Amino acid sequence: MTDLERELRRVVRGEVGFGVTDRALVTMDASNYRRVPLGVVAPRDTEDVAAVLAVCREHAVPVVARGGGTSIAGQATGTGVVLDFTRHMNRLVSLDPAARTAVVQPGLVLDRLQEAAAPHGLRFGPDPSTHSRCTLGGMIGNNSCGSHSVAWGTTADSVSELEVLTARGQRLRPGQGWEGAPDGLRALVDGDLARLRTGFPDLPRRISGYALDALLPEKGTDVARSFCGSEGTLGVLTEAVVRLVESPRARALAVLGYADESAAAEAAAGLLPYGPLTVEGMAADLVPTAEATGLPRGGAWLFVETGGDTPDEARTRAETIARAADVVDSLIVTDPADQRALWRVREDASGTATRMPDGSEAWPGWEDCAVPPPRLGAYLRDFRALLTSHQLRGTPYGHFGDGCIHVRIDFDLLTEPGIARFRRVSEELAEVVVAHGGSLSGEHGDGQARAELLPKMYGADMVALFERAKAVWDPDDLLNPGMLVHPSPLDANLRFSVLPRKPVDVAFGYPSDDGDFAAAVRRCVGVAKCRTTSAPGASVMCPSFRATGEEEHSTRGRARLLHEMLAGEVVTDGWRSTEVRDALDLCLSCKGCRTDCPVGVDMATYKAEFLHHHYEGRRRPAAHYSMGRLPVWLNWVARTRTARLVNALASIGPLAALAKRIGGIAPERDIPRVAEERFTQWYGRWARERMLRMIRERGLEFEETEEEEPEEETEAEAEAEAQAEAEVEDENDDDDDEGLPKHVFIWPDTFTEHLSPEVGEAAVRVLDAAGLVPVPLPTLPRRVKEVREEDGSTSFTPRLRPARRHRVCCGLTYISTGQLDRAREVLKRTMDQFGVLLDPDLAEAATLPFVVLEPSCAAALRTDLPELLHDDPRAARLAASVMTFAEALERLAPDWTPPALNRPITGQTHCHQHAVLGDTPDRRLREAAGLTGDLAGGCCGLAGNFGFEKGHFEVSKTCAEDQLLPAVREAPAGTTVLADGFSCRTQLRQLAGVRGRHLAEVLADGLEEESGGGPGGGPRDGRS
Repeated sequence: MTDLERELRRVVRGEVGFGVTDRALVTMDASNYRRVPLGVVAPRDTEDVAAVLAVCREHAVPVVARGGGTSIAGQATGTGVVLDFTRHMNRLVSLDPAARTAVVQPGLVLDRLQEAAAPHGLRFGPDPSTHSRCTLGGMIGNNSCGSHSVAWGTTADSVSELEVLTARGQRLRPGQGWEGAPDGLRALVDGDLARLRTGFPDLPRRISGYALDALLPEKGTDVARSFCGSEGTLGVLTEAVVRLVESPRARALAVLGYADESAAAEAAAGLLPYGPLTVEGMAADLVPTAEATGLPRGGAWLFVETGGDTPDEARTRAETIARAADVVDSLIVTDPADQRALWRVREDASGTATRMPDGSEAWPGWEDCAVPPPRLGAYLRDFRALLTSHQLRGTPYGHFGDGCIHVRIDFDLLTEPGIARFRRVSEELAEVVVAHGGSLSGEHGDGQARAELLPKMYGADMVALFERAKAVWDPDDLLNPGMLVHPSPLDANLRFSVLPRKPVDVAFGYPSDDGDFAAAVRRCVGVAKCRTTSAPGASVMCPSFRATGEEEHSTRGRARLLHEMLAGEVVTDGWRSTEVRDALDLCLSCKGCRTDCPVGVDMATYKAEFLHHHYEGRRRPAAHYSMGRLPVWLNWVARTRTARLVNALASIGPLAALAKRIGGIAPERDIPRVAEERFTQWYGRWARERMLRMIRERGLEFEETEEEEPEEETEAEAEAEAQAEAEVEDENDDDDDEGLPKHVFIWPDTFTEHLSPEVGEAAVRVLDAAGLVPVPLPTLPRRVKEVREEDGSTSFTPRLRPARRHRVCCGLTYISTGQLDRAREVLKRTMDQFGVLLDPDLAEAATLPFVVLEPSCAAALRTDLPELLHDDPRAARLAASVMTFAEALERLAPDWTPPALNRPITGQTHCHQHAVLGDTPDRRLREAAGLTGDLAGGCCGLAGNFGFEKGHFEVSKTCAEDQLLPAVREAPAGTTVLADGFSCRTQLRQLAGVRGRHLAEVLADGLEEESGGGPGGGPRDGRS
């Protein structure tokens, strides 16, 4: 322990962290830059902050204040001690609705203030797109703005008074009229009034440099305002009094479509006289398709929000603006939910802009300049021309009404020539901005990205004045050195420079990142959407962060640790790192980040990759053997026919406790019961009864014989069968297949086969009622018959032959525990079962539907399979054949009408369905069946093996309490609880005593009610 750490631990009541994880988590913000700190302190109060400053001053160690860590220019990173205000100093101290003010601590997240102000009809005016995780301290430090700045200005416009500690321990309360000014500041201003009156461009989004002009007498000598945007270089903010504004009672959103971004930019300034709340712009490059997001026609759009006392008033104002605008197309949206959906498209641009349309990387090296709004169209044309001259691409978006542009550019920041071009282009772009009368920063601050270029904007004399102002506030240059004055070079400390130049050896293919694990990890740019703590509706990411509130257990935190693992400077033991392992331990592998993260980070895959390497050649945790190899144990129970014995032993307390201890299972959990009759056994009985009934209905005779269930084949038997198949003549080639029902193959996943066969039984009944022929694997379509249609097209009919040698398996439990070699073996063996059907040369029409009832297994087959077996062309064909239950009904039986159930539902959309599979067919099917109500988002918290593992129970329970359990508790009596996943149903049963049901079960019961009984009857006797 160093003297610095020892002294800090002695005087600080908050947390002091100098460990590997503490430091690795804050090496980066959302910029291109990386600095390794000595340690991190989470102060509990102002006294702690004062103590940290005193110790660091004694040791000459820099101090950096950090909020949400979403800064774009590098100003939230540092080499000394980082102050993390988000852990403790994050309170709303008070709110005065009458005075329209609030007192806040620096670590308070903006959305928490908005939630507290909303019941009083108030809000904080500025609202960056990171409003769900950025802090008030960070907003004051950067003078943040957001989409509503055309109506309510910047953060500086909303600050009344501040509480600040200087590096030398002086406590100041900056306000107006020189209130709270440090000694020497007034003399500095009085000595240079002429320069301060003429040296600043007059535009709404001038954020660059220090706001020394706010100290002019004619501007009220507002010390608090001049402090805003100082990026933590003048003092450490410990409290703030902020002003609130009246929030419109009703809002409407006019989405205006233009041919391109230049047309939208030129139109933006002309809309300002109509008094809009927002004039936001974005181009088509940032959305998948306009149709997919509900946008009107166009190549670029303006999002123009209007307010009013009534919905009609707000809508009328929006319609007036739409009529006045010369647009390609327009859309007026008044429904709040639809408005939020469209705003999410705009807010996610900070993440989606990090990828070009072709998937290549783009970076925030020139993130947020601002020009006078009437100059925006001309500036964008010059901007595009300069990029083209350097063979670069970028996608501008942002606050068009204020002339502020955000853009990510596909700089090459990995090679020396690319970095040299990055510097050259940055310098030339600065000159273009200045030529248009603009500011290098219009929102995010200068940081390291632009501070070096400030002389181009202000001139050497004004920059020298900035340096003198810094010396007045912080004469020892202790606070965030290298920012704003005496800056570090804009091409130094790049976070990519420490990563390996050659791809590391990995198991997954990472197709979206050219097989490069480092590129996959680089996806996380730090926008921190995963740090949202409020209930996110349909969103899933990141359940473990919402449960713990700790950066280490966020998607971003884990990505930072993986980055440092690859860098090898902070995390020095590579794949063997215990710090990375511990951070990934609470990752539920829900895959929520794959969809909810704007840049598509897939932490579930990264976790599996890491565990694969971490435990290679080493003893694994007990849970990896007990639950990771669950298919092996359950198949063993099936072969030995000992399900009843296993259940009986599991019901004996001491034996169950011993089994859980040996298997690494949480003692709070009950061991699920194994079905005494497996799904495929039931299906054989059901199919036989159905056949007999059909024969009898036709008046035919049939001699019944007992058939024993076939055992697994030996090698010799398999060879004999293959030889027989080769000799069989295709005597059915001339069969007339016209009018035959369609076969669907039900994947007997481990959970449906052994633990919840009632789901498979219900699915069979529903698919049968829909006119399909459900056939469970491993009765496989080993051969296909080619059929020439009248229109000349080709279709294929399956020739079913039993393939009993192995059970099919998606490999889910092996993948989630990082047993990737075993997973590859299982998946290859599974694909071998399918014979010619997965032949890549076979026509696409031969692809047959494999209905997977367990969403986790379907997601594994659709995504993990082709990414793990990226070198096997059969994997992509099998993945493309996977359907969910609802997808099969919608695609293969589009004319089928489900039973009219007409009842309310509650429950949760499975996290893998949300992230990978999609639930649109499910929602349409529920609507057609009269099942009303919305399902909650989030994750149930059990997540396969996660919630069963020892040490995970409390986090698992907290995740369930986030959305699922409250939704179930609040549902009225008689509401059906839907839960398609076995984990979700288990969590509901064990934590709430509620039986969740698969959608197939609910529909099957509806069919039973309509028919008054049918083939196979209802649920088997004794099953609840």
